[in-house]
Amino acid sequence: MSDLFSTQEPAAMADKRPLAERLRPKNLGEVSGQAHLTGPDGALTRMIESGSLGSMIFWGPPGTGKTTVARLLAGESNLAFEQISAIFSGVADLKKVFETARARRMSGRQTLLFVDEIHRFNRAQQDSFLPVMEDGTVILVGATTENPSFELNAALLSRARVLTFQAHDEASLAELLTRAEEAEGKPLPLDDDARLSLVRMADGDGRAALTLAEEVWRAARANEVFDTDALVRVVQRRAPVYDKGQDGHYNLISALHKSVRGSDPDAALYYLCRMFDAGEDPLYLGRRLVRMAVEDIGLADPQALVITNAAKDAYDYLGSPEGELALAQACVYLATAPKSNGVYMAYKAAMRAAKENGSLLPPKHILNAPTKLMKTEGYGDGYRYDHDEPDAFSGQDYFPEKMGRRTFYDPPERGFEREIRKRLDWWDKLRRERNRT
Repeated sequence: MSDLFSTQEPAAMADKRPLAERLRPKNLGEVSGQAHLTGPDGALTRMIESGSLGSMIFWGPPGTGKTTVARLLAGESNLAFEQISAIFSGVADLKKVFETARARRMSGRQTLLFVDEIHRFNRAQQDSFLPVMEDGTVILVGATTENPSFELNAALLSRARVLTFQAHDEASLAELLTRAEEAEGKPLPLDDDARLSLVRMADGDGRAALTLAEEVWRAARANEVFDTDALVRVVQRRAPVYDKGQDGHYNLISALHKSVRGSDPDAALYYLCRMFDAGEDPLYLGRRLVRMAVEDIGLADPQALVITNAAKDAYDYLGSPEGELALAQACVYLATAPKSNGVYMAYKAAMRAAKENGSLLPPKHILNAPTKLMKTEGYGDGYRYDHDEPDAFSGQDYFPEKMGRRTFYDPPERGFEREIRKRLDWWDKLRRERNRT
């Protein structure tokens, strides 16, 4: 009769565990895709060889082995392993873990405390780790998919080393699938193209690759081999990893903007489609394209603003999926337009001057004088109406007297701004001539 209270898992039940669980590496050397950390020359390998571990933050996308590596570190360093999740834990849970770790330390053994999703803890909760890190009660290993620079306290980061876990590349995922086939004792029922498609569907996530492989084995009938179309029908498809409020969003919009600025229509269109595919709000992208038009093209091509506004309105009118084409057209137009940040830089310089110089009065000759008192004070005195002047240009100074004339806008000789440059140079010449007389 079996012992109902035994902690030993029957062999039959062990086989029911998910494939990703059964294939967890048994030592650091078996960890796939993180050679810069766990390889012979890796940072973690060197730490273990030195016999001294410090607190660390593991930063990387899902399915890259953060939890597994933390367990292996504890095992290979003879540390007690404690694991909590910031999603399910509160202050009471932390106090309990710290008390256990202190008692364990008194008996001569240190604790490696693994905190999953550590960025979910608020500032006060993050601060609670500081004393137990400093006195050696715990070696903290926090795992996060978010940028630690933005999500973790500076005090916590100053006491921990950030180690970056990389998304699995195609070779690493292919290696995982081979190990899965060895564990299952049978090949994946996929042709070569479908196998590559499955790897790409996993999107750098090792756990996802193994989960997809399990789905394929479950779905396949005897002697059936799936091509790519059949694979897509069987597993549907895995949405790309993309959180519209976090790093994925900001990374891709940055890549789109810089590709437009760099006059690369192919890269710009690729990143635009990446964001469409991930479910980004097309109107958000339309607004960003409008911003690119005024920041990076400006008056080098005044039509850029007109076209991006029209594309945004076209999407608003057509909806999806027809409206995306209008945004794609605007994206390509911006990438192929002449570039200038002349207005953008002029605006920033003028804003700095406005803040630095306070509430200076404009010169009185350009102020209206609707009352007798204001006329007596010299308002409007000496103003010259430009349309009545030769070349429709008076050359008067319009800056406050205490500030003096400034130059903010310096258009480059690109696109339409070549003509603006000629005009400004001509007016500057006239201004100097007329102010000498």
